[in-house]
Amino acid sequence: MAQKVLEAQPFSRLVRARVTRFGEGAATLEIGVREELQQQNGFVHGGVLAYAADNSITFAAGTTLGPAVLTSGFSIQYVRPATGVALVARAVVVHSGRRQAVVRCELFAVSDEGTETLCAIAQGTVLSTA
Repeated sequence: MAQKVLEAQPFSRLVRARVTRFGEGAATLEIGVREELQQQNGFVHGGVLAYAADNSITFAAGTTLGPAVLTSGFSIQYVRPATGVALVARAVVVHSGRRQAVVRCELFAVSDEGTETLCAIAQGTVLSTA
């Protein structure tokens, strides 16, 4: 179900994002790195990292608030440039009430060998629209 929701988003189809974990206050999105997602120095574009953080945060919150949710705001700190073959965004609900959830996300660049390197950290607030 979560993958169908993701596929309904045109931009998610453009970056070819996949939901690889969804449930129990957590969500993971993965994106294969390709040239179209990089900036001029060969790093994954910061906008792609922000997209991955935003969507994984919202999906994680949806596991506690229900499917009708919207991000009300998030911040992201870039720790190091993202390079490699994939980007993984893992989000976990830190607190959930009746109408909003606070979610933390860590983003990792995955090397050819499968090694994960932290490249950004994000935190956001998601509101129920139901």
